[in-house]
Amino acid sequence: MTRLALLRHGHTEWNRMGRIQGRTDIPLDQDARAELAGQRIPAPWDQATLWSSPLARAHDTAELIAGRKPRVHPALIEMDWGDWEGLHGKDLRTDADSGFRDIEYWGWHFSPPNGESPKTIRQRLLPWVSELQGDNIAVCHIGIMRVLLAHATGWSFDGPPPFRIKRNRLFVIEIRDGAWQLQAEPVRLEPRS
Repeated sequence: MTRLALLRHGHTEWNRMGRIQGRTDIPLDQDARAELAGQRIPAPWDQATLWSSPLARAHDTAELIAGRKPRVHPALIEMDWGDWEGLHGKDLRTDADSGFRDIEYWGWHFSPPNGESPKTIRQRLLPWVSELQGDNIAVCHIGIMRVLLAHATGWSFDGPPPFRIKRNRLFVIEIRDGAWQLQAEPVRLEPRS
């Protein structure tokens, strides 16, 4: 059996402003750095293979909570939001000509103009997942987490998801004989003593 625990990176200035980050390499803000420095990965997950997206906000989150450098894999980079990157979601929602819709209503095939669809993201993630062995933690992005959790739960990006992604929690997927199962409760990071 392989286990893959997913953790969302800490806050950035753009997160707090409601801007769509995508692949723009925005660093963690100072509050996030301080919060993450006071947390750690609980046992036995602290012994898992540690992975991260190539973007600094994920890489730095991994290093802060684990006290070691992660392995970086390009498949874990955030989704490409295309022409919507850097814009505010609330502004796009009010512009009838933008074509914007919340990701919960994309289906597997919709994408922002010049961006990626969930299907495209899944196609780049599954080969990476198929090579994993043992316990793994991937510090990544909400777009990546949505795709992997959708794959594990059968959610089709059509209506509210059967999971709620929160920060500072490991969302654990068990993979056995090709079958994926999301553990019911995420594992919380622990205070660092």
